[in-house]
Amino acid sequence: MLAAFACYHHFYVSRPIGRGPAGPSVSPQLFAKPWASQPVLLVGLGDSVTAGFGARKGYGYFDRLAKNPIDEFPAMAGVSLSALFPQLRATNLAVSGSVSLELAEKQLPRLPVVDSNTLGLIVITTGGNDLIHNYGRTPPREFAMYGATLEQAKPWIGHFEERLEFIFGKLNDHFKGGCQIFIANIYDPTDGNGNIEKAGLPAWIDGPKLLTAYNQAIGVCAAKHPNVHVVNMHDAFLGHGINCTQFWSTYYQRSDPHYWYYDNLEDPNERGYDALRRLFLIEIAKVSELRRGP
Repeated sequence: MLAAFACYHHFYVSRPIGRGPAGPSVSPQLFAKPWASQPVLLVGLGDSVTAGFGARKGYGYFDRLAKNPIDEFPAMAGVSLSALFPQLRATNLAVSGSVSLELAEKQLPRLPVVDSNTLGLIVITTGGNDLIHNYGRTPPREFAMYGATLEQAKPWIGHFEERLEFIFGKLNDHFKGGCQIFIANIYDPTDGNGNIEKAGLPAWIDGPKLLTAYNQAIGVCAAKHPNVHVVNMHDAFLGHGINCTQFWSTYYQRSDPHYWYYDNLEDPNERGYDALRRLFLIEIAKVSELRRGP
């Protein structure tokens, strides 16, 4: 998602970030030996979450999926896709600030040419910018919906669902040797409270409804394709947003009551990216077809 550092920096520093690993545990036994010897291409598509905005080079979720950084947490040492696929290549086509239409029209045409023996592993984050742009500074419209009512946004939500179908179809056509697609749903930095004005943005009464509708569209489209899998970023990040210190709130995370977002509110910080790569790894490990090779 697009950075808005000037708007949110004062807000970010008032929240505790915490230290050390974040997110669910990942079983190292699953990564003890390679799953397949065929060539595998890991592709990142979408917005700044996949581009890794807000993290040092090598510490976004995409980079940490591909290989571990030199100071990896001990429990995650060797837990990466390069351990599973010795012939792994990676290319990240995601662009910070992009909306779902730009993924379809500008990123898909940049997919590398692959042969029929190459397996595609596709990771995607998209749709968040469609919702939050332009932060209420302009009247709501498609791809910049902030402030819209649910009724006003219904056609745009329908277009998003159609666009996802187009994206999944193009990816399946491109990878003749098959592909597995992992798309994250969209998180809620208000921790389910909808009080976005607490972050200095205009109040948005129907904002939670539009977020729910977009996530439902992601789920509905994914369910139509056996090789498309939803990474539940939304639920995992609840309790780590702007209300993370409120011990009385529904989603308070007592074991890690810390903020997982970057200065701009939209992207994860490095602990958030650590959690997100774990979520992707867990979903990838559920796909038994990946263990059988071509």
